[in-house]
Amino acid sequence: MRYALSLSYDGSQFFGWQKQAQGVMTVQETLENALSIIAGEKINTITAGRTDTGVHATAQVVHFDSDVHRPLSAWVRGVNAHLPDSIAVWHAQEVDAHFHARFDACARRYRYVLQSSPVRTPLLYGRAGWTHYALDVDKMQQAAALLLGEHDFSSFRASQCQAKSPIKTMYQITFSGSPSFIKMDFYANAFLHHMIRNIVGALVYVGSNRLSVGEFADLFAAKSRLTAPPTFMPDGLYLTGIDYPEAFGIIKPSIPEWL
Repeated sequence: MRYALSLSYDGSQFFGWQKQAQGVMTVQETLENALSIIAGEKINTITAGRTDTGVHATAQVVHFDSDVHRPLSAWVRGVNAHLPDSIAVWHAQEVDAHFHARFDACARRYRYVLQSSPVRTPLLYGRAGWTHYALDVDKMQQAAALLLGEHDFSSFRASQCQAKSPIKTMYQITFSGSPSFIKMDFYANAFLHHMIRNIVGALVYVGSNRLSVGEFADLFAAKSRLTAPPTFMPDGLYLTGIDYPEAFGIIKPSIPEWL
């Protein structure tokens, strides 16, 4: 039987999603250990998207196979009983044997939460990005609009990115919140390694008048990281949704009210 799980986690507690050397705490290893206890056998998971150290998720999706039959509640409440407070499975469902959490995903959604204030708020530590600069959100929106559509995003690609192609399609970028607490939502068919954090870093430069909208356009067209602003902190980045073809029946959660 193949199952799909939807889960959320606080990425600041882990060294990213993917399993690493023994003794390094990752989301994948922690989840698989809990699943294996409930299944009574070793469980291996495939995720829709590997998040980096410090990156959070409200709607990560994984699939796994198991020869044992358990009620769906066991894959939620039972697994959660063996997980730390920083991870929670909130939905489980049986899926087609050919469903693949990663390869069947047709789009992904992220939100970046950014605080702009002279002094950082300690209660948001690890939960939001921060800059002490006052930001011109209108200019940031003008720059972000240049990213819509299918483009080569090499200017926002990490050097260690393993994607076969830097060409991705950005469907939508929206801004909400206030000038002191900005929420940026990114919706694309896929993202490169560090792509959103690199975009946010450049948009902060635009908003703080260290980079004009025209210079942002030139940076994007250069298809190079050589003159780009630094990668922004992971703290405010949340994976908020994975889109799949309707035929698979994977639920599409909304962004939580608290985020």
